[in-house]
Amino acid sequence: MAASSSPGARVALVAGATRGAGRAIAVELARAGLFVYATGRSSRVSGPSEIGRPETIEETGDLIRAAGGAGAALVVDHEDPEQVAALLASVERDRGRLDVLVNDIFGGDRYMQWDKPLWEHDWPGGLRMLQMGVHTHLITCRAAIPLMLRTAEGGGTRGLVVEMTDGTSAANAEFRRNVGFYYDLVKANVERIVTGLSAELGDLPVTAVGVTPGWLRSENMLENFGVTEDTWRDACVKTPGFGISESPAYVGRGVAALAQAADASRWAGTIISARQLADAYGVTDTDGSRPDCWGYLAAYGWERDDGEGIDRFR
Repeated sequence: MAASSSPGARVALVAGATRGAGRAIAVELARAGLFVYATGRSSRVSGPSEIGRPETIEETGDLIRAAGGAGAALVVDHEDPEQVAALLASVERDRGRLDVLVNDIFGGDRYMQWDKPLWEHDWPGGLRMLQMGVHTHLITCRAAIPLMLRTAEGGGTRGLVVEMTDGTSAANAEFRRNVGFYYDLVKANVERIVTGLSAELGDLPVTAVGVTPGWLRSENMLENFGVTEDTWRDACVKTPGFGISESPAYVGRGVAALAQAADASRWAGTIISARQLADAYGVTDTDGSRPDCWGYLAAYGWERDDGEGIDRFR
């Protein structure tokens, strides 16, 4: 899918936009007027990725169009430096600029073994998680940031790199035993990418930040609870804690607002939650609420699931 937009429109690349937060971010950036390159591996044409989910990158393109936006939905394997280099070459050739990069590539959940210590965890699966959740981000940043710098320096603008992760700095300060060694390591690495990029970019006109959603009602999560986005509250009957969950559109709206904010550089080198973005830029979830999953966890702990106090954090 490709669509035109005004020649001077800002350009975003959302890597890992097939489903979940990545898809929502791509749609919201396009709705905000950016020309969006949405990439992923699952395709109507070439079939699903190893994740085995039914969503496709072409569907994301359809949603961008339905939102009145413009962009290109492309099959790209971000583990392959040559494919990523070719993608960035086409972005520069066709659009002449890149203003926003969102790295939301992962999909390693299927390899998680939360109840296994390192020495018992499946070795190939653990390394695969690192490839999917860390190597892809490094490969994409390395290819994209030079074009972002040329864009910003040539036009007197400022670029934005958004590294999507899971958890605030406070939540990830200690080892997260409920997710397993490799998942914890992947998310710790993503935060370190943000720290390192922020240091290396220094006074250059590109800002690097990390963004975390809360308890995301992804397609897979909704299926696990046997509900849809329209009926998600039904799951709260058996799992009251699900009331703190949020739609992918929530963080999508937040990232779109951040991408347009004049003060985005104030977040450089930090991890921002969806709630922080909502408070800073006046966005809400689709039901008008502002869920604060990480604030709730800080107040009530990881094991609390009776719904107590959730209304205070929505």
